[in-house]
Amino acid sequence: MMATEALPVPGTKAGTGWLVLGASVLALAMSCGRTTPRPAPQVFIWSWQRPDDLAFIDPERVGVAFLATTIRLDPRGVEVLPRLHPLRMPPETSLIAVVRMEVTGPGPSDGSEAHEEVLRCLVDLASLPHLGGLQIDFDATSSQRAYYRSLLLALRPRLPAGVGLSITALASWCLDDAWIEGLPVDEAVPMLFRMGRDGPSIRAALASGRDFGAEMCRSSLGLSTDEPAPVVRSGRRRFVFHTSSWTQSAVRQVLEAQS
Repeated sequence: MMATEALPVPGTKAGTGWLVLGASVLALAMSCGRTTPRPAPQVFIWSWQRPDDLAFIDPERVGVAFLATTIRLDPRGVEVLPRLHPLRMPPETSLIAVVRMEVTGPGPSDGSEAHEEVLRCLVDLASLPHLGGLQIDFDATSSQRAYYRSLLLALRPRLPAGVGLSITALASWCLDDAWIEGLPVDEAVPMLFRMGRDGPSIRAALASGRDFGAEMCRSSLGLSTDEPAPVVRSGRRRFVFHTSSWTQSAVRQVLEAQS
């Protein structure tokens, strides 16, 4: 692993064979060219709003889903908060940009200025070079589901070719709630941690052999290193959250659990 004295905070920068992603993410630069993207690995680690030096990861085995932007939306307008902390990784790393959405109220109507502003932000982010996918993290309430569906329907045809679209999903959406059926996404990642009062019943249902009712929920799982993983079917990609900056030891434990 190459030592780093201090990771850069402003802008983005390429340095000595590593891909370095800084704050105000609007471009990715590289010091050496990348070839055609490799098949996505079976493990993605979520790099959230904290500095992460991931120069040690093996891109053959680990991809990175990085929080790029938080969008706050309320009746007063749209606030876009960029990533505040740097991220460093090998240049061959499979990348997914994550957008956290925090919405007050039911959300704007189709064609409104706020609706179009959010779409422009998402399309700009999806246009980053070397990006394999865009993932939206939005715990939509019942009153916000119509807006979420209309946003995804408008977003999908505007995405660049080759950029996948995924969402995180409450586990209850995937088990018993049919509202996500028909959403124009490649996958929904059921979040099997921080499940609240529904946690015990969801864990029991999965342990009994029950699978998710929504087909889009059957390719990946969302887990956290500080909670035991539920009993789930094998062969599914894992997105894993860590409560602090990632370390070699933490990534190694995730890989061992996947084996």
